[in-house]
Amino acid sequence: MTTTRYDIMRPPQQARRSAWRIPPWWPQVLIYAGAVAVLALWWRSTGPITGLDGWLTEAGRVTGLLAGYGCAVLLALMARVPALERGVGTDRLARWHAMGGRYTVFLALAHALLIIWGYAVTARTDVVHETARVVVDYPEMLKGTLGFLLFLGVGITSARAARRRMRYETWHYLHFATYLAIFLAFSHQLANGAQFAGSPWAKAAWYTLYIGVAVVLAWFRFLMPAVRGLRHGLRVTDVQAEAPGVFSVYMSGRRLDELRAEPGQFFRWRFLAPGHWWTANPYSLSEPARGHRLRITVKEAGDHSKALARLRPGTRVWAEGPYGGLTGARPSHDRALLIAGGVGITPLRTLFETLPGDVTLVYLARRPEDLALRGELDDIARVRGAQAYYFVDEPSQYSLPLTGRALRGLVPDIRHRDVYLCGPPGMMTAAHRALKQAGVRRRHVRTESFEF
Repeated sequence: MTTTRYDIMRPPQQARRSAWRIPPWWPQVLIYAGAVAVLALWWRSTGPITGLDGWLTEAGRVTGLLAGYGCAVLLALMARVPALERGVGTDRLARWHAMGGRYTVFLALAHALLIIWGYAVTARTDVVHETARVVVDYPEMLKGTLGFLLFLGVGITSARAARRRMRYETWHYLHFATYLAIFLAFSHQLANGAQFAGSPWAKAAWYTLYIGVAVVLAWFRFLMPAVRGLRHGLRVTDVQAEAPGVFSVYMSGRRLDELRAEPGQFFRWRFLAPGHWWTANPYSLSEPARGHRLRITVKEAGDHSKALARLRPGTRVWAEGPYGGLTGARPSHDRALLIAGGVGITPLRTLFETLPGDVTLVYLARRPEDLALRGELDDIARVRGAQAYYFVDEPSQYSLPLTGRALRGLVPDIRHRDVYLCGPPGMMTAAHRALKQAGVRRRHVRTESFEF
């Protein structure tokens, strides 16, 4: 057998180690169970409801409790717990977080409006005067109001239309205001919440929920990256151009096998160089972890990614992760199809090398020179006897229309393959539509999105 620098098959011990994961539905069951417990807390402490003021006030209280619980859930979903990231997948967690954020903002808004309206009806005054009285006279309400306004502002900037107008770094920093907003609003819940006033166990449960989430968040998002940064001693060793605007960053370190990085996963990288200290951006590994070496391949798409091309050898690196569910765990078939668009080839290149069985790669780019890592892909295809197809938009005669008919013509057995998909948002949308037309079931498609 011809020897190469690639180890085509995944080591058996790695495959066994990554076989068990948290089923994606477990966290959802826990979230819904928690919401039911919150409703039970409200029900247990609420007597008969009479009159318009009673219904408005109690509606305000229950929406406030659910909003407070939702804040804790939002923080837990984005705590970057490895078990959640591996089992559920970063994309799905981000979607849950976005959907939960919308619900929580609406619940918080409904709580504020309903509770003040209810108090105004009880006091026979108008809403404006009642708002001023509640904010000024009630304990902890100044902080609670500031936290609510800050939380509302974060929710507005997180809307899709607003995010599209912001750099990733700006959005990332603004999102940190969520921590301050929740901290400011927390105390008013216990100070004014009728459900906590005469129930020490309810207070204890609420404290346990928030302190537990805070500990998990502090450990996985802040302390663990620092500990791993010191333990593994990652440093940049080289930066190499791969295609126009695309380059690879090579890093070396100690005991990198302890990271347990799987092909297809990504890290959030913090380069300890001027201009990079306060930003941890996500980039996929573009080759399987090898001994003391890691590699990412990056496309210049913003200030952060452009600056990486100027990194100097010796720059220290902190890596958070590994994250993501775009891996070969729990396959449904013994054959796979990889569809990459542009720099979306980076996680799929590692899977092309390591997935067992019959693997076919379809790589789409704008121009031939944009086909990054093509030499490596050709080598892997030759060694393992796999198929690699390359298509470009320019010249148009070498393009591939993303339709179900075109995919079936290229890969006739596509319905009997697991499909791994990664690329820009527009390409991903078109590919999902084409795969559905080709008869591929949604549960057999695994994706990694570049959207934040």
